[in-house]
Formats: sequence, structure tokens, C-alpha cells
Amino acid sequence: MNKKRNTLAAYPYILWCCLFIIIPLLIVLFFSLTEVSGDSYEFSLGNYTRLLNPQYGMIFFRSIRLALISTLACLIIGYPVAHIISKISSPRRNLVIMLFIVPMWMNFLLRTYAWLPILGKNGLINNIVGYFGINPIQFLYNDGAVLLGMIYNFLPFMVLPIYTILIKMDTNLINAARDLGADRKTIFSKIVFPLSIPGVISGFTMVFMPAVSTFIISSLLGGGQSMLLGNLIEQQFTTMGDWNLGSAISLLMMLVILISMAIMNRFDKTDKKGSATLW
Repeated sequence: MNKKRNTLAAYPYILWCCLFIIIPLLIVLFFSLTEVSGDSYEFSLGNYTRLLNPQYGMIFFRSIRLALISTLACLIIGYPVAHIISKISSPRRNLVIMLFIVPMWMNFLLRTYAWLPILGKNGLINNIVGYFGINPIQFLYNDGAVLLGMIYNFLPFMVLPIYTILIKMDTNLINAARDLGADRKTIFSKIVFPLSIPGVISGFTMVFMPAVSTFIISSLLGGGQSMLLGNLIEQQFTTMGDWNLGSAISLLMMLVILISMAIMNRFDKTDKKGSATLW
């Protein structure tokens, strides 16, 4: 009876997966492996061979490069922030976390648009530096602006997983290390950081995946000067009307994300195996 109930309970989940995951993926796969010939579709690998074009290769590597840089920047900024928040007393800590999450309640597009009047030639920063006789600085429409937008929008996805791990850390380990004469640097390098690796890996994955596939940030802050994989896919579907090539690029991007997740999971498993020997 219990097995029958479990099977019946799984049917809605299976139906959901079929309708919104499996069937859409099969449609994308179909378009990527076909080309339009008159009123019909013909099987072809031409969409994938077209991706060997050096122009697409440059876009691919630019996307990976900017995604990695933004992810590492989020880690460098986010880890100290998460560590500081985890040390705050409980009532104030909850307030700080709430203030940190509040911007995420705003629409992603609006959060990105907000940087235009700040970084524009007639924006807030240029108006301030103008009082000192400095000519307007071109902050927008370059890779730096795109990286700033990525870091601003995705930083909470790095901070929260690390904070969750740090707040649950057993303080007895730290107290024992202090009793044995370990200094702060040793405690952090031998206990705190190794135990927080799962949060770092989760944060790395949660930042890298949206960063490598974003198109809104590069469109608004990059001004079309920094085309990424997300922009290329959007262009193929909406402007060029080439759903076949757009589907091939989508599957390539999905493959990149799956490979990165597999690598992160491998590191996570390796860390769990070695977590028993911190010293």
C-alpha cells in the first residue's frame, strides 16, 4: 500500500518534469539537429559546425571569462561579508540579513536599470567628479560595467550559502583550537575555511550559472559592445529568427553549465571525504 501511495504521489512530479523540462529540451534538441528546407525540416549537424566560427568562439570565451571573474570577485567580497554577518549577535544579524536580501525583492531589470543614471555621462558619479573639474568618464558600455552589474546582482547568491554554513559551524572546534594555542590565522585556515567549502562551492555554482547565461546586464550596461552567450541566443531567436542555431547555442551553454556543476560536485565530494582530517 505504501509503495502504491508513493507511486501515486510521484505522478504529479513526473508530469511536471515531462511538460516543463523533458519536452522543452526535446524541442530544443530537435531544432538544433535540423535545418529548414522549404516547408520541412531536414536532419543536419550544420548548426553545430557553424559554432566553429571564430566569432562565436570569441563570444563563448568572453562569456566564460566574465562569468569566472565575476564569480571570483563575488567570492572575494562575499566571504568576508558572510563571515562578519555570522559573528553579529542574533537580533542584529537577522536585521542585517534582511537588509541584504531586500534589494533581491526588486525586479532584476529595475536593479540593473538603476545603474544607468549612476554611471552615465550625466549620471550621479560624473556630476560629483565634475565639481572637481574632471571631464565626464565613460563608465558604461564596456566589460567593466558588465562585471559591476554581475557582481551587484549575484553577490547575495554567494553570501547566503556561505553564511548558512558559517552560522551552523560548531563553535566547540574553534574554542578547542584556541585552548590549544592556535592563533586566528591558523583557526581560519585549518578549521573555518575548510568547513565552509560546501557553502563556497554552492555559492560558486549559484553565481557562475546565471553569470554565464545573462543577457540583460550585458545589453543594458554593455550597450551591445560586450555580447555574451545569452545575447547571442536572444539575437538568434528574436532578431535573426534562426531558431535552429539559437537552439544549438542553448545546448552548448547548457553543456558548459552541466560541466561546471559536475566539477563543483566533484570538489564537494572530495572535501567531504577529507573533512574528517582538518589538521
